[in-house]
This record gives sequence, C-alpha cells and structure tokens, in this order.
Amino acid sequence: MTQAAIFQPMMTLVAWTFVVLLLIPVYVFRAARQKKIALDDLKLGVLSNALPSASIANRNYMNLLELPILFYVACLTLHATNHVDSAALHLAWTYVALRVVHSAVHLSYNKVLHRGILFGASNFVLAFIWIRLFLALSPAA
Repeated sequence: MTQAAIFQPMMTLVAWTFVVLLLIPVYVFRAARQKKIALDDLKLGVLSNALPSASIANRNYMNLLELPILFYVACLTLHATNHVDSAALHLAWTYVALRVVHSAVHLSYNKVLHRGILFGASNFVLAFIWIRLFLALSPAA
C-alpha cells in the first residue's frame, strides 16, 4: 500500500458529488419537458416549491459539500504526513461508502430514520479518522 492510496476514496467521493450535481438539471429539464414546470419558475433558484425531486438532489449535493470537506482535509493531511496506513484507508472507504448509501437513500425512498442512521455513522467514522490523525500527530506519538 502506498501513501497515494488515500486519494482513491477521495476521488470516489468527488466523482459521486458530481453525479449528484448532474441529477439536478436532469430532474429540472425532465420536469420542464413534461410541462410540470416552466424554467422561468426557477429564476430565483427556488426548487422546493416547484420541483421536490430537484430540491432533494440539491440538498443532497449541498450535504456532500459540508462535512466531507473535513474528510478531504484529513486525507490530505494523512498523505502529507505519511500516516496513511491500512486502518486509515479502510476508514476512508467506509466513510465514502456510508456517504454514497446515505445519498442513495436520500435520493430514492428518503426515509429519515435510515438517512439519519447513515449520516450519524458516517460522522462517527469521520470523527474516528480525525481522532486517529490527532493521536498520530501529537507530540507524544
């Protein structure tokens, strides 16, 4: 395993973020083509009143830009400090998997309890990544 292996889960989450981003115009243009909305309805960028599917995709996209920032910073720090080990890599992949499944639930049947459990689990994994990083970088280590 190389230190650069940490970039694979990072790139996977980046790619997933772009997939979710692309869903927004797909939903909007599909609804416009089916005459469910007029594109002018969206001139203020308000999707929730006009198109719930695009609104949910937009919210999920924003969610992928919030806490995952801490994931990216942790991964870059692990790489820069040569602290990528198999545990860090497994945790990173676990985080990405939880975020992708969270998105899948959010974008499909959207049961809040299931989403919340996945969101909480991903945040727990992220916190554990950071705890391991803090311990690895502490002066006593």
